[in-house]
Amino acid sequence: MKKTALILSLLAASTSGAWAQSSVTMYGIVDAGVRYISNSGTAPGTGALWQVVPGGMSQSRLGFNITEDMGGGLKAIANLEHRLNSDTGTSAAADFWRQSWVGLQSNDFGRITIGRQYNVLFDIYTSTYASFKYSPYIEAYKPEIGLSMGARQDNMVKYLIEAGGLRGEVQVSAGEGNSQNKSMGGMLRYAFGEFALGGGYLEVTDTSGMKVKGATVGAAWTSGPWYVNASWAQNKFDKGSLLGAAYTSGLIGTVLNTAANDVQDRDMFAGGVTYQLTPQINLGGHYWHSSQTHYLSGPAKSNADYMAFVADYAFSKRTDAYAELDYTKFSDGYVKFSNGATHRYGATVGIRHRF
Repeated sequence: MKKTALILSLLAASTSGAWAQSSVTMYGIVDAGVRYISNSGTAPGTGALWQVVPGGMSQSRLGFNITEDMGGGLKAIANLEHRLNSDTGTSAAADFWRQSWVGLQSNDFGRITIGRQYNVLFDIYTSTYASFKYSPYIEAYKPEIGLSMGARQDNMVKYLIEAGGLRGEVQVSAGEGNSQNKSMGGMLRYAFGEFALGGGYLEVTDTSGMKVKGATVGAAWTSGPWYVNASWAQNKFDKGSLLGAAYTSGLIGTVLNTAANDVQDRDMFAGGVTYQLTPQINLGGHYWHSSQTHYLSGPAKSNADYMAFVADYAFSKRTDAYAELDYTKFSDGYVKFSNGATHRYGATVGIRHRF
C-alpha cells in the first residue's frame, strides 16, 4: 500500500512538472485620443470634425499568447487577439478574433503556424522599416497600411525560419471555394549592425479568378537616438478584381475608394525620421507619396501626398501620451474626399497603456 502511494505521488509530481512547462500570457493595449479633422463639412472648405477615437497611435486590443515547452527545443504555440473600440467598448471588426492561430516552433527547424494571422507584407514592414521607432504606424493615420493587402489572411499556413540576422517567411492561404483570401507569398529580411533591409511579395486571388499582386522593399538605419527608414510598395490589380474595395484599409479619404475596381496599379514611396530627444521624449516625422493608374475612369494617373509629425512622451515603460499632426493632399482633380475637398488637416492627442 505504501509502495502504491509512493508511485502515485511521483506520478502526480511529474504531472505537475509537465503542466508547469505551459504558460498563458494575457496582453493588451488600451489607447484613446481626441482627434480633429478639418474640411469635413458638406462642401469643400467647410466644417470641422471633433471625435474621440479608439486608438490614436495603436488600436486597442486584448490578446492571449499560449506556449507549451515540450522539451528538445520544441514548443507548441498559439495566439488569440481581439481588437476593440476603447471609446464605446464594441468590437473593432466583424471578426471577433483578429488573430487566431496555433503552431509548432523548433529551435532547429523554425516555426509553422495555422489560422488567421498577419500576412508577409505586414510582417516585413512592421519588423524591418516601420514608419516610427516607438510605434510601427499611427493607427489614426496610416496610409502605408493600405498597401499591405488587408494586413491579415484567413485559412493561412505560414512557415518562418531564422538564422543569425536572416529571417524568411512563406505563406499559403486556402481559398476554400467562396473565400477571397486564397494567397501565396513570402518575405526575406536581413539585419546587420545598425542596418536592416528586406522585401516581400504577396499574391491574392478572388472568387472570380482575378489576382491582386503586392510587393514592397525597404530599409532602416538605427544609431543612438536616430532612426531613419525608407520604403516602396506596390499593388497591381487585374481588371475587374473584386478585391479593390477590400484593400483600402488605412488609406486616407477616397484615394482608392472612388473607383476601387477600376485601379490598375498603385505605388507608394515613403520615408521618415525618429529622434529620441530624451529618455522620455520621442519625436518623429514621416512622408508618403502615393500614385495610381486606372483602367477606365479619370485621368491616366492620380496622386496623393501625406505627412505626419508625432511627439510621444513616456511616463513609464507601459504608459505614454502623444500628440500628432497630419496633412493630406490629393492632386490631378480625380481623387477627392467624399465632400469634394482635395486637402485636409488632422490632429490627435491621446494616451496609451500597454499591459
